[in-house]
Amino acid sequence: YPAVLSALLAGQVVRPRFGRHPRLAILGPMEARLQRFDIMVLGGLNEGTWPSESDPGPWLSRPMQSDFGLPAPERRIGQAAHDFTQALAAPRVYLTRATRVAGAPTVPSRWLLRLDTLREGLGLAAPLAAGSERWLRWAATLDATEREPPSRPPEPRPPLASRPRSLSVTRIETWMRDPYGLYAEKILGLRALDPIDADPGAAERGTLIHGILEHFIKTYATNWPQDPEAALLQIGRDAFRPLRAKPGVHAFWWPRFQRVATWFAAEQTTRRAELAGSHVESRGRLLLQGPAGPFELTAMADRIDRLRDGGLVIIDYKTGAPPSDSEVQSGFAPQLPLEAAMALEGGFPGVTAGEVARLEYWRLSGGVPAGQTTCLKGTARELADDARDGLLALIARFDDPETPYLSQPRPGKKPRFSDYRHLARVKEWGDLQADESESGGGS
Repeated sequence: YPAVLSALLAGQVVRPRFGRHPRLAILGPMEARLQRFDIMVLGGLNEGTWPSESDPGPWLSRPMQSDFGLPAPERRIGQAAHDFTQALAAPRVYLTRATRVAGAPTVPSRWLLRLDTLREGLGLAAPLAAGSERWLRWAATLDATEREPPSRPPEPRPPLASRPRSLSVTRIETWMRDPYGLYAEKILGLRALDPIDADPGAAERGTLIHGILEHFIKTYATNWPQDPEAALLQIGRDAFRPLRAKPGVHAFWWPRFQRVATWFAAEQTTRRAELAGSHVESRGRLLLQGPAGPFELTAMADRIDRLRDGGLVIIDYKTGAPPSDSEVQSGFAPQLPLEAAMALEGGFPGVTAGEVARLEYWRLSGGVPAGQTTCLKGTARELADDARDGLLALIARFDDPETPYLSQPRPGKKPRFSDYRHLARVKEWGDLQADESESGGGS
């Protein structure tokens, strides 16, 4: 029957009985070693039980066990002492033992005998036996630490002469979401170092795709090829050639670019009927007046299409996810609206000022779908005017010497990527800021 029961129970899951107290656990030394409890009851503190007897067994002598590389029997005594010490470090501990087992008297565990001997040697037996709170308070003081208040977010206030008077449209978003990142980059002049021999990342992939499309549009601005997809793939092969030194990167990026090329060639062929011309990588400039003086806004527009009716379409290529309409309308993704404000005032040399018909994001992920166009809701002029007004208010705010460059002042609008979070010690005060925002104390 024992063999039958062992075979039937093998592999069966045995769970604790339902209805046990949720805050009470009866564990062995190994299980208790991995957890922490407020109150520990150490039972079975009898010699021979805890610690158990170090019996080497009848089969191997000590030299034979040593030759086989087996641990000495006394090692179990050391492990038992280690478990006892860890359990004894709980906030409140009860040491218990059975004075008799099966009617026979027992010997206290060596751990208890050593503690009693130490107390008597120090003359502490009587006070502890009386339950003096003073000794318990002293013991608690040994583990007490001074409570350090959480650090506050940094609030640098550089002088006006050190504050930037020229920013690109992409840095305006950083200025909105993480002023401290802009402070570290533009005022302190800090730059993150690239890891040594690191594989190209998302930024390098975006630069590569932008360069290929720029070359394609410039090459075939007037003489459209018979097979635009093949022509684009040929430009891509030339641009991807240096990546053959990194086979893993090339094998992952090239199939995605092939899908992008198929989609882009079809989309561009469809649009050519309404286009009078395209300008790629156009540099723009817009001069604004702030309380502390002129402020220059710069841009590098990925592409500006002129329609046959004279209107403009400003396009921004995105190899990642484009901003949502709500982010654009709330001013936290102002790139395209600010570029529209430049185009309305003729801020792009070579691009005659005109009405902006559409603002579009072209997502070129190479996934499913390979590409996708997103036209921003609302009229381009309204978006441009709102973005311009918001930028003027932002300039005026930071032209005040008392305005600090805060780190991520709005937790819900923090940037997805930042090289300066560790300098701002965000992990130290981030939870505090989130708590204040939930309670209505955030700014």
